[in-house]
Formats: sequence, structure tokens, C-alpha cells
Amino acid sequence: MADTLRQRKVQQEPEKTTNSAIEAVKKLDAFPKIAEDYVEYTTVGGGISILSRIIILILIYTETRYYLEKKLLFKFEPDTDYLSKLKINIDLTVAMPCKSIGADILDSTNQNVFSFGILEEEDTWFELCPNQQMYFDYIQHLNSYLREEYHSIADVLYKGEQQETIYTMPKRTRVPDKPFDACRVHGSLTLNKVSGNFHITAGRSLHFPNGHIHLNLVFDSPALSNFSHRIHRFSFGTHTSGIVHPLEGEEKILTDPSTMMQYYLEVVPTDIQSTFSKVQTFQYSVKENARVVDHYGGSHGIPGLYFKYDMSALKVIVHLDRDNLVQFSVRLCSIIAGIVVISGLVNSFIQFTFRKFLKTISPQLVQHIQDAQRHNLKVNPVPQPSMKPQSNLLIDVGNAAMKSPLLQ
Repeated sequence: MADTLRQRKVQQEPEKTTNSAIEAVKKLDAFPKIAEDYVEYTTVGGGISILSRIIILILIYTETRYYLEKKLLFKFEPDTDYLSKLKINIDLTVAMPCKSIGADILDSTNQNVFSFGILEEEDTWFELCPNQQMYFDYIQHLNSYLREEYHSIADVLYKGEQQETIYTMPKRTRVPDKPFDACRVHGSLTLNKVSGNFHITAGRSLHFPNGHIHLNLVFDSPALSNFSHRIHRFSFGTHTSGIVHPLEGEEKILTDPSTMMQYYLEVVPTDIQSTFSKVQTFQYSVKENARVVDHYGGSHGIPGLYFKYDMSALKVIVHLDRDNLVQFSVRLCSIIAGIVVISGLVNSFIQFTFRKFLKTISPQLVQHIQDAQRHNLKVNPVPQPSMKPQSNLLIDVGNAAMKSPLLQ
């Protein structure tokens, strides 16, 4: 029995060590607690507390919206992907019958690019019916606005999920009572990623291993040519949000049959990277030049439409990303802590100013309030700060029980 009692006394030493460690940690508490009886509640403090919590909720909401909103980051780097292909999408109407024109593409490799696809030719009328004209006017206005205001609305275009700028032309509601006078050339081709030249000239074309020729000089009269045209679609790569194609919605009425219309395009590879996807596409800038072919005046060439495109050596990388979760959490904590501290300072300043104001205009009232507070303290005395908390009392009771004579 004595051995057993001695063992129990030995086991008290770890408990004493634990209690002393807990007391040492409590002395290091940087957040001392104030007893509830010493806390003074005021109407001003309650109002400021409600207002500060409303402000905190509003700021948390706006900060969360800002975090969820994607941010645009643009970066340029050399384009080293020479083995990829270039997809070109074409849909335009020329004011000449299909039998009188020829559409061809040549690139710097002198390869027959029509081995990658065929452009379809469809006889139609150049004049639009009322519903088609209304639709094309809307497309012209939309593309004109996008080209002029692109730098102001680029963020909206990239972050949005816009659809194709040029849709399929509505069907005719009225068929003209005359023969076809125009040709619609449309389709998609997958070409080598090098510079090239897409052109439409008078006369059908004959293809050879090293090139092609047009038969307009032999069988067609230049006086019957009319290269007025309307571009419904002219783009490179896959359509995606944020890319504006400058030529789409373009319409040119050329009165001189000997006009040589040239478009110079600079094609820029563009990678659009978001959190969960990556799209590789192309955008381009364009310059145009129209001149009348006059061999006697020194202006040589062949009348027609020429789209000369060249590849840029730089690639644009667009990142659609947001801040990481750690930065978002730090900002939220700083917002909450800042509002709490500032509201405490405002409350202290208002209380101090109000008391000084009362002492200035009515010192008797202040003295009366202080006397009433002293009287309340005498009638209802508050616990002294030296009183031990309940947790320490429980530890003392346990220690006393271990030292009881019943266990000796």
C-alpha cells in the first residue's frame, strides 16, 4: 500500500510541470481579456459597430468580385513554331459571274495550296434584298465600331464569350428577275505557315505543277470586268473571344474595270491562355491600296482583288488569370482588421470629444453622473481583478485533494 501511495506522489511531478508550463504561457498572452463587469456599452459604440460591420461586408463583396474577375496580361515572344499550319477562312462576293473569274492562292513555297482544300464558287446576285441589306448594314456598323474602339473595349472582348462577328447571310425573301451577275467564293483552306497571296482576277485559271495562268487576256474583255466586292468573312485560325477581323463587313464599289485592289495583311500568331484552356489562333492588321492599271501611263499589273499576307516573327500571348488564393486571403484579413481598428479609434475620439464637451458646457451634470456611478459601485461591488478565474480554482481543488490525509 505504501509503495502504491509513493507511486502516486511521483506521478504528481508531471502534473505540476504541466501546470507551471500553462501558467508561463498565460503570462505571455498578448491579448489580455477584460472582465465583463468592467466593459461599458454605449449607443455611439453600438452604432459605430453596426456601421463598421456593414462596411466590412460591402468591402468583402467587392473584393471577392475583383478576385473572381479575370485579368489580362499581354506578352510578346518570338514565334518558333514553323511546322504548324495556317487556316484561312474566306467568304466574299464579287460582282462578276463565276464563269468569268478565277480564285487562286500562291505561297512562298510555290506549292499548290489547293491540295489542302477547295474554295467553292456559287452564282448569286450582287444586289441584296431588303432583309439582307439591313443585316449587312448592321454588320458594317458593328465592325466599324469594334475597329475604332478596340483598345477601349479589348478587356470586355477577351473576357466575354462573344459569338462570330459575321454570321451566315439571311436567305433572300425576293429573287431578282435577271441572270446571275455575281459569284460567292467561300470555304476554308489549311496552308503552310508562310507568306502568300490570295487573288481573284478575270478569266478562269489553269493550274500547272509550278504555277497557274488566267485566260482573261485571250477570252475575256477587260471592259466587262467589275471587281466590286463584299467581304462577309476573312479570318485566320480558330475564332475566339477578343479577336476582331478588320476586313469582315467591308464593301467596295469599283467603277473602273481596270482597278487593281490590293490588301496587305500582317498575320500575328496569338495564344490565348486561361486557367483551364489554351487556344492558338491568329489576328491580323490590314492596309489597302487601289490603283487603276494603265500600261501607257506606267501603272502596270492585272486588274483584280489581291490579298497579300505575311507572317509576323513575333507571337502574342494573352493570359486570362487571377490572383492566387493566398493574396486574396491576406487582402481580406487586412480589410477586416483595418476597419475594426479605425472604428475603434473613431469611437474613442467621439467619446473623448463628447465628455470634454459636457465638462465645458455643464460640469455639474458630469459631477452628478460620476457621483451616481460611485454610488452604484458601493451598492453593487464588482469582483476584484485579483480574483482567480474558474479554471485556476479547479486546479487548486485538484491539488488539495491529492494532498488529503486520506491518500497518505
